[in-house]
Amino acid sequence: MGGAQAGASSGPAGSAAGADFEIRVRGRIGEAFRSGFSELTIVLHPAETVLLGAGLDQAALYGILDRIQAIGLELLEVRRLPGPRDA
Repeated sequence: MGGAQAGASSGPAGSAAGADFEIRVRGRIGEAFRSGFSELTIVLHPAETVLLGAGLDQAALYGILDRIQAIGLELLEVRRLPGPRDA
């Protein structure tokens, strides 16, 4: 745990400064579950829900993934979105 990216601001995940992530889960999550992810932008699609997080550091990302697991959602994908320095 706590690999080379954990404190490196110039690492691939930009963990110290934070990065933008897209997290996809199966199904449409209800209002009660959505309130548990208030720091994220939530986009509902017919077969899945997309959670968008801006400026997340590694600890915040893992916390969100822990919540997803704790409430029994099926994680489909976690993707780091390109930032301005990725061009």
